[in-house]
Amino acid sequence: MTTDQHQNRPQADILVVDDTPENLRLLSTMLVREGFYVRKALNGAMALTAVEALQPDLILLDIMMPEMDGFEVCERLKANPVTQEIPVIFLSAIDSTFDKVKAFQAGGTDYITKPFQIEEVLARINHQLSLKIANQEIRQLNVNLEERVRERTNQLELAHTQLLELILRDQLTGLDNRIAFVDRLDLALSQSKSDQSYQFAVLFLDCDRFKIINDSLGHECGDQLLIEISRRLCQLLHSPDTIARLGGDEFAILLNQIQSTNHVTQFCEEILKTFFEPFTLQNQRIFINVSIGVVIGNTNYLKPEHLLRDADTAMYHAKAAGKAQYRLFESTMHESALRFLQIETDLRKAIREQEFILHYQPIICLNTGEITGLEALVRWHHPSRGIISPIEFIPIAEETGLINQIGLLVLQQACRQLSIWQKQNVVKEEFSVSVNLSARQFSQSNLTDQIYQVLSDAQLNPRCLKLEITESAIMGNPRSAADILHNLRQRQIQLSMDDFGTGYSSLSYLHSFPMDSLKIDRSFVQGLNEISNRRGLVPIIVAIAKTMSMSVIAEGIETAQQLNQLRSLQCDFGQGYLFSKPLPANDVIELIGSHPRW
Repeated sequence: MTTDQHQNRPQADILVVDDTPENLRLLSTMLVREGFYVRKALNGAMALTAVEALQPDLILLDIMMPEMDGFEVCERLKANPVTQEIPVIFLSAIDSTFDKVKAFQAGGTDYITKPFQIEEVLARINHQLSLKIANQEIRQLNVNLEERVRERTNQLELAHTQLLELILRDQLTGLDNRIAFVDRLDLALSQSKSDQSYQFAVLFLDCDRFKIINDSLGHECGDQLLIEISRRLCQLLHSPDTIARLGGDEFAILLNQIQSTNHVTQFCEEILKTFFEPFTLQNQRIFINVSIGVVIGNTNYLKPEHLLRDADTAMYHAKAAGKAQYRLFESTMHESALRFLQIETDLRKAIREQEFILHYQPIICLNTGEITGLEALVRWHHPSRGIISPIEFIPIAEETGLINQIGLLVLQQACRQLSIWQKQNVVKEEFSVSVNLSARQFSQSNLTDQIYQVLSDAQLNPRCLKLEITESAIMGNPRSAADILHNLRQRQIQLSMDDFGTGYSSLSYLHSFPMDSLKIDRSFVQGLNEISNRRGLVPIIVAIAKTMSMSVIAEGIETAQQLNQLRSLQCDFGQGYLFSKPLPANDVIELIGSHPRW
């Protein structure tokens, strides 16, 4: 070894243990000459004491020593967590395989037979020291990596919080936006169904003459007016009431725990009164009024969007009555109840008589333009009314619990049909069918057993079935939902979160759910056009999916512009009337057989 090498290498501390002084002297002299710092021990006890006083970088250890042989010394060192990482090279005149094996079992890292050549000793020492340095570097790299992972995790959590804020907050006023408000309405609906004493009301507010003010004074002034309006409305609220800006000059208020309708109307009077006072903007006094539509929540409402729809309708009646007024939504409850009962009766008969049929809508791979799967959509073939859309009967089936039986029929028919097509070579083996699971179905304790039995009866590969589950179904009981989804995923059944983006609760739980794909609601797709800055939440949803290694399916694609936008965003799959409307089974076979590409 050259002098330059000595200078470049840090001085290593080597402990030589041998009961023969001549061996100690010889080894010590040679190692010091090579640039090592050497300590000596004549027996095992002295060696352990030396190690305890100062840990060496490496130990050269003789085996045959009085009182405590080298095997025991090594075993004691390796039994101590503080010293177990010190490399030990045995030096011994014993050359039997048994003793060599015993040396390595004791924890030795190498074995040199006496008489030895100093070149061999040096080579093995340097090798062990290099290994030790490499291991130390690896450990340090692991420490650095763990720190980077922690930093990255913190960054992702911060980004997630900022994303939630972006999605759920109106950026102008700081109020809840439509997505957050709809979710709060959903919670209020759920509470009203479980607690009959709970009552709530929804107010839809629209500013009268706002467009005139906005056009005359400019958008900046209009924005400032909206901010001042939101502040004035917030001063009237009491916890746990909620206010949101739905967009433009529209606001919505959720009044919780109302005592009576009079309580709501008095609050509307307070709102109208507070607008008597003018707003001062750009040194101008601005007078503006609001028209208010009111709906009292009740268990007949199945979706929060329906509450907003009816409140919006009442608001337009207030405007038509002369503005700066409020109107309560009036519904024909008796007629609705009769119609509900009639449809429920017909649904029970339809289940017995097998009046439900399936239509299938193709799912297209946006990369290749080919059909890769189908979504099974139920239709009711009523004996007197003909084909009835699911929009009309599914909500009632959900309310009555009949959706469980209908859902099972749909699952059985879809799996059986796909299995037949596979055996007929109409579709490829990897072709999949998507089936929607309702919130009611998802709450069944025997759901997974039902699905496994259906797949077994149809002799269908589980990987060919994709179950679409809505956010509301999952968020009803996140812990139970996670267990069910993990069980399904273990059976290789594909899972898709349906209508993603219409709520927000799942964002904070999404990492807990083993989803294969996210399905973008058609309401977001319909807003796409050639202008990149009007893509809404679609790029955010795609980014969320890609970050979590999920594919993205966009539904409701109706125009080539929407398709081009989705492709530019690297959306994976799509479906909609641009490709095909839902078709009966025979028409689907004909379409697939024509091998279309978009």
